[in-house]
Amino acid sequence: MENSEKDKQDQIDTELKTSAEELKKKSQGRAFVDILSSQMIESFHVYRLNTSSLFLSSFNAGLEIGVSYLLLASLFHIFSPTLMAPNVYSLFAFVYPVGFILVILGKSILFTEQTSLLALPVLNGKKSFKELLNIWGVVIAGNIIGGIIFSLIVYLLIPRLHIFNIEDMATIGAHVIDYDYIVLFFSAMLAGWLMGLLSWVLNSTDDTITRLILVFIITGTIGFLGLHHSIVGNIEAFLGFLASSEVSFWDYLLFLIIALLGNAFGGATLVALFKYRAFTSNF
Repeated sequence: MENSEKDKQDQIDTELKTSAEELKKKSQGRAFVDILSSQMIESFHVYRLNTSSLFLSSFNAGLEIGVSYLLLASLFHIFSPTLMAPNVYSLFAFVYPVGFILVILGKSILFTEQTSLLALPVLNGKKSFKELLNIWGVVIAGNIIGGIIFSLIVYLLIPRLHIFNIEDMATIGAHVIDYDYIVLFFSAMLAGWLMGLLSWVLNSTDDTITRLILVFIITGTIGFLGLHHSIVGNIEAFLGFLASSEVSFWDYLLFLIIALLGNAFGGATLVALFKYRAFTSNF
């Protein structure tokens, strides 16, 4: 059994190295292919994780991303009495990136960051579309369950700490889902595109400060524009459901499905497919 596992691991490692070497041999633009190779290698590492490790890392990301919600809800509680709603929501850009920084630099697995990354081996023919859907399913489940548990803790504890209140949760939740479905989809698509680009540009540098700045800029842009991120939005909408009778469970569930589809389309198509095709079309 041990020999079988070792042989399987050696085969995966060989595939990983071969895939990266094939890309580098075809390259005329060294910087571009180095990023693509790094993306491919990182994606193979995620595919190699067993289901329990993958789920636990994704679950941690679902919890950790909740720090962004704590900060933006606190900001809303402080400034909503004195500022008009659009101005308050724009301020979210300054605190929205914090949870992402914790997740991404802490190497937890976040669906929107991994969307384009995990699609690359499928485009390269090393993994099947079924394998992609399976791994997406585990990551999404971990992120969503982690976010729901975080939401329950927030709902029960935070009002007693007087950081923000039930009314704030209800208002934020209603604001997040108060869009036509087509608008919501395209908003989520843009957010998925930006998150896919974030994954791409992070592989252009190993400097921690530079990576932190990149995460802050791109996720801050998502927060400033009010684009829909499925995993943060999961917490926002679920707490809206808990805090307000105006947000039904169906509202929450439909929002989540559309946001996930939009994020997946934006990351897998606009980033992974276009970036990969831009490279392979030269050969």
